[in-house]
Amino acid sequence: MDDVTKNRYRTGLEVRRSVLGSPHVDRAEDAATDFDRPFQQLITEAAWGTVWARPGWSKRERSIVTLALLAALGHDEEVAMHVRATANTGASRDDICEAFLHVALYAGVPAANRAFKIAKEVFAQMDGASHG
Repeated sequence: MDDVTKNRYRTGLEVRRSVLGSPHVDRAEDAATDFDRPFQQLITEAAWGTVWARPGWSKRERSIVTLALLAALGHDEEVAMHVRATANTGASRDDICEAFLHVALYAGVPAANRAFKIAKEVFAQMDGASHG
């Protein structure tokens, strides 16, 4: 890796940890094999080290947009992961509701219905963890 790539990777790792949490990132890094390590590097550099690290939008704003896009595309596991990440990004449950209402109008009621169901399940887990 050249210095620019190394810096982008380091920045990406830092941002990824701040959004998803170190335990999640550690699990992903530890589970990487020779087969998918290039993919882990790509998403760390491109998604986290380039897009999420850009100035202009807060993590909260990026979180809201990401949730809407993932819900619209039906990426259920990623929706759940990013709902959990709102504990670190500052996006509120009201923000998530508003994002999913937009999904209903612009991407379809079934996609929003599924996203609301996933978010409610994640909120129940998060609430249980904070009370248990």
